[in-house]
Amino acid sequence: MKVYRLLTAPDDASFCHKVTLALNKGWELHGSPTYAYNADAKIMQCGQAVVKDVPGKEYTPDIKLSEQ
Repeated sequence: MKVYRLLTAPDDASFCHKVTLALNKGWELHGSPTYAYNADAKIMQCGQAVVKDVPGKEYTPDIKLSEQ
């Protein structure tokens, strides 16, 4: 099974830590990062898609992607 996540966080160290944690858990970067202004929160936010192959598992909608 291949799983996909979109990691988002404010434009600060928390975003880099979130991506670094995912990479160290076997996730791989997918595409380019994104950067946008969140008008509600009045902050810049970053996003990065990540993917991971999880052999021997089948996808179900209730799967917790962050725990794969």
